[in-house]
Amino acid sequence: MRALVQFYNSSVGKKLIVGLTGILLIGYLIIHLFGNLLIFRNDCGKAFDTYAEILPQVVIIRTIEIGLFLIFIFHIVTAAYTWLLNKQTRDQNYKVRKPGQTSPLTSRTMFFSGSIVFIFLVVHMRQFWYNSRYEAGEHYSMYEVVKTTFSEPVYGIFYLIAMFLLGFHLRHGFQSAFQTFGLRDKTYAPIIEWCGIIFWLLIPLGFASMPLFFLLNF
Repeated sequence: MRALVQFYNSSVGKKLIVGLTGILLIGYLIIHLFGNLLIFRNDCGKAFDTYAEILPQVVIIRTIEIGLFLIFIFHIVTAAYTWLLNKQTRDQNYKVRKPGQTSPLTSRTMFFSGSIVFIFLVVHMRQFWYNSRYEAGEHYSMYEVVKTTFSEPVYGIFYLIAMFLLGFHLRHGFQSAFQTFGLRDKTYAPIIEWCGIIFWLLIPLGFASMPLFFLLNF
């Protein structure tokens, strides 16, 4: 136990935890996106409603949800803790050098983009996950809830801004994770850069397509 605490308190330990939990959360985003794409089936939302109704009834899904929640909290707490420690050590350097000369914009805005994404997730889970699990009636339709919510310009625009910041956050996080794992050398860096496009660009675009679909009345 003492060794685990020492590992967590070390700089390398925190970076490894943030990187590993981040990769696991990206994996969840991919699975979640594929399920949500059922919205675009031309069946008045029947396939999506079936998917949303069956999913909570699978025991393993409930277990995975608990695990994802713990991973998410662990990622946020460790990332915030690491950011605060780094800020304390770098403040003196920033007084001498300009921020742009020390780190890229994506790195310097990780805490900001992560904070906005966190706020978005709280609102998003309250609107969809909580309602579907604890306030759903006999004739509850998740498709209709999604359609109504995303048709509202305020929430739709908020969602699009959150997806933009998510992509911004993932761009640096994905590359940093592989750098922490020691895999981002001259040989693999170009591959990681191209693969990263799938995660920081295509995933947020996939999610952003849903509010756009309803906002533009497709």
